Amino acid sequence: MDKAVARPAYHSITPSIVFDDAAAAIEFYKRAFGAQELSRMPGPAGSIMHAELKIGDSVLMVSDAGPGARSARSLGGSPVVLQFFGADVDGRFQRALSAGCKEVMPLADQFWGDRYGILLDPFGLEWGMGQHVREVSESELRSAAQKLVQQMEREALH
Repeated sequence: MDKAVARPAYHSITPSIVFDDAAAAIEFYKRAFGAQELSRMPGPAGSIMHAELKIGDSVLMVSDAGPGARSARSLGGSPVVLQFFGADVDGRFQRALSAGCKEVMPLADQFWGDRYGILLDPFGLEWGMGQHVREVSESELRSAAQKLVQQMEREALH
């Protein structure tokens, strides 16, 4: 990325999410994830045309739904999982649950070396929350993944 056009706290990919109620999402993410509101541009009829939140070291852009922009809820869900990595995953996970997220996958030590779980927020978005806890060799990773696939195949037959 050209350093001359880079903006602070932006990474190569910065998500921009459309909500039915962006103001409510902003307040929720402040409670659930410790988001800091960086900016807010009002749109028509009190809507939010564009806002930016900082969560950890990353920026999340948000806006209200409108012509040509639909929310995950209006689409019946989202195929995207936002990944939130950093220290104290247990504390962050519990904070998000206390704020109103629902557990999709319990937080646990995973075979790939992360402590990881998945939450669903009230706006229909899934958040994978993780923290790297141990190094895993390539052969250990392949073996564990193969065992998981075999288990999934056995479960699919029953």
